[in-house]
Amino acid sequence: MESIRDSHKQDVFDTFFENGNFCIVVVDHEGFVSYINESYCSFLNVDKHEAIGKHVTEVIENTRMHLVAETGKEEMADLQYIRGNYMIANRIPLRSDGKVVGAFGMVLFRDTEEWLKMNSHIRDLLLELKAYRSQRREQTGATYALHHIISQSQEVERLKDKIKQVAPSDVSVLLRGESGTGKELFAHSIHHLSERSNKPFVKVNCAAIPEDLLESELFGYQEGAFTGAKKGGKPGKFQLADGGTLFLDEIGDMPLHAQVKILRVLQEGEVEAIGATHPQKVNVRIIASTHQPLEQLIQDQRFREDLFYRINVVQFHVPALRERKEDIEVLARSLLHKVTDKIGKRVEDFDPAVQEAFKRYSWPGNVRELENAIESAVHLTRSESIGLDDLPSSIRATSSGYTAGRTLKESLEEAEKQAIQEAMVHAEGDKVKAAGTLGIGKSSLYEKVKKYGL
Repeated sequence: MESIRDSHKQDVFDTFFENGNFCIVVVDHEGFVSYINESYCSFLNVDKHEAIGKHVTEVIENTRMHLVAETGKEEMADLQYIRGNYMIANRIPLRSDGKVVGAFGMVLFRDTEEWLKMNSHIRDLLLELKAYRSQRREQTGATYALHHIISQSQEVERLKDKIKQVAPSDVSVLLRGESGTGKELFAHSIHHLSERSNKPFVKVNCAAIPEDLLESELFGYQEGAFTGAKKGGKPGKFQLADGGTLFLDEIGDMPLHAQVKILRVLQEGEVEAIGATHPQKVNVRIIASTHQPLEQLIQDQRFREDLFYRINVVQFHVPALRERKEDIEVLARSLLHKVTDKIGKRVEDFDPAVQEAFKRYSWPGNVRELENAIESAVHLTRSESIGLDDLPSSIRATSSGYTAGRTLKESLEEAEKQAIQEAMVHAEGDKVKAAGTLGIGKSSLYEKVKKYGL
């Protein structure tokens, strides 16, 4: 007897996949849309034939279908924001012969009235959650969580998974990476996911505090400890962070005498304020960050080896933006929304040439530089889409096309400036090393750095 699967395969397929109550999409292993039903196209306001063949990130906002296809991990009942509404999405990896060949996604709702009620309820809950988060931020000082770190690259997603593993413990963490990569966001996220999340998160920018004030900032002082000391004294960062997390940002810039005292705090669990007669017990978790090669600083006797081993229990490398170029487009769109919301100017997209220039550029300033470039372009553009001419000249220089009005000399200078910027980043600011990489003399490099204002 012929089964219903064999005799009515097409009818069964159409009944389920083209049912108006379901939004369905199927992607291949690279995240390109293989199938999308009419219901989903109608909801997204896209043409079905144009959607098929595009990468799913170009069709569905905030999608994770491509990530499910990459990782092979299903995601059930996940909240997704699409076209001003919150949806419940199921995403399932598709396998053949034991290999992941794509992913199946479905957004489920039974009827419009029921969905609107549910969506309204979700909005109320999220607003309430937002209020609680705002209140908690004021109490603890931690602003960011993992969901603020926008990414679709496997490297950053793996880093997030490792953060989730380590965060609940009290282990010291060292975050390494270039300036502007978002190390502070990961520090906040570790605190949020830890058992100390309801306690203070205190940041110390070791590079910004004057050396003569660093000790009093870290350890506090007693009344009358020195001329100008406040009445009643002042608690230091360690005391303020008691029970919570202390984030030592750019610890490589900390002077040696302060390193000695920090080591004692970590070893003994107590801190002595300036002018105090007795030490005070403190319980803090240390998260440190640096863009400097600490091992080289140890050899140069500018960083204590025993402190390095204290803070370097678990080490994470935050990749530079040029090392995760698949994140640039999604980051750019997120930053564009952030900037336009702040400025209040209607700019909705980038010209294709801009996205191409973004991918070609090396981003020595990383995500921070990308945000600055987008903010500058939003101010300069006269349309609702950012064009190549709206970008800073250093980024325009990387585009494959010719920029009208630029002379050969200007183009060569832009290329030279970019090469020097990249060499300086890779050399961690060491001009002698950068000059060697570029194959020019040290004096020549100094002249060019002065010329370009680097």
